[in-house]
Amino acid sequence: MRVTIAKSGPGLMTAKIVMVTTANSSVIVFPVRLFHQCLNNLIDEKRLTMSSDHFGELHSQMSATRLPPLAALRCFEAAARLESFSRAADALHLTHGAISRAVRLIEDELGVALFERRSRRVFLTEAGRKLAAAVREGFGLVESAVREIRDVARTPALVVSCEPTLLMRWLIPRLPDFQARHPEVSIHLVAGGGPVSLGRGIDLAIRRDDFPRAGGTHAVPLFPERIGPVCRTDKIALFFNEAEAGSLPQLRKDAIPLHTRTRPNAWETWGTTADRAAPEQRGQVFEHFYISLQAAIAGIGVAIGPWQLVRDDIDNGILAAPCGFIEDGTAYHLLSPSAIGDHGPSAALRDWLLAVSI
Repeated sequence: MRVTIAKSGPGLMTAKIVMVTTANSSVIVFPVRLFHQCLNNLIDEKRLTMSSDHFGELHSQMSATRLPPLAALRCFEAAARLESFSRAADALHLTHGAISRAVRLIEDELGVALFERRSRRVFLTEAGRKLAAAVREGFGLVESAVREIRDVARTPALVVSCEPTLLMRWLIPRLPDFQARHPEVSIHLVAGGGPVSLGRGIDLAIRRDDFPRAGGTHAVPLFPERIGPVCRTDKIALFFNEAEAGSLPQLRKDAIPLHTRTRPNAWETWGTTADRAAPEQRGQVFEHFYISLQAAIAGIGVAIGPWQLVRDDIDNGILAAPCGFIEDGTAYHLLSPSAIGDHGPSAALRDWLLAVSI
């Protein structure tokens, strides 16, 4: 009878069942202990042999080197490591004869002796030591890779909710730096603003403190909100009067202010905080805050821009802030359902956010 092991779970040592496909494509399910007994009996009776893995087209690179079967290499590795066929058989739940025939198969294929047999003991030959080192390293690499893959698969992503404009214009452009520093942490970003239910699918949230927080929510201050009028660099003369000595430029009366429904009082807040008059022009109103900033980049008018949201465009010379920035009394915080400890994914993100918020 010739059989092919189709699936045996994570390994014969830990599997509970073994699925076997016979030559006529029938599938038989064995409890693992019964499978071992059947396998040992078949090998002992020489009704089952292990053959080399061989695949690939004629003259192809894949078929250039025939490797001994994996099961035989596992038997050899155990025998080499334990320096005993009997102890290897016990470790792999096989018979002494099964281990001996597996080693003999490899020796026949390679044409060299891997063990020197003296007085019921076995000693590795030079070829045996070379193969044992290679097999041990190979199995180690495979086991390490499998372990890492499983660890990543078992580690859930850290779900972080962030206000949409801050997410697009500040957090995402900086996120590659976090990923480079913490490749082991997976982040899933969710756009959202206002009150948030932490612990129900969302682990952390970045919010401006312009709404009451739920009791028990822990907040880590990230940076104060600093706001100011911004426009495209080549439109400064069109929207602002030339500054007098010792003062800041004034917004021209015919300048086009850009408003947003998500922050309808942005201009009034800036005017009150900076002790400036609000624009007289009605200007244009956009649905979302990030659209008003994009309109300023396009040269349509002047928008109120928070420093953190426009700093990259200012550094790149796309936008200008002729009047500078001033704190409006609000701030952004990292919210969590409880205090964040010193270690773990949440701590890594918190520490990184504090560093890049400067």
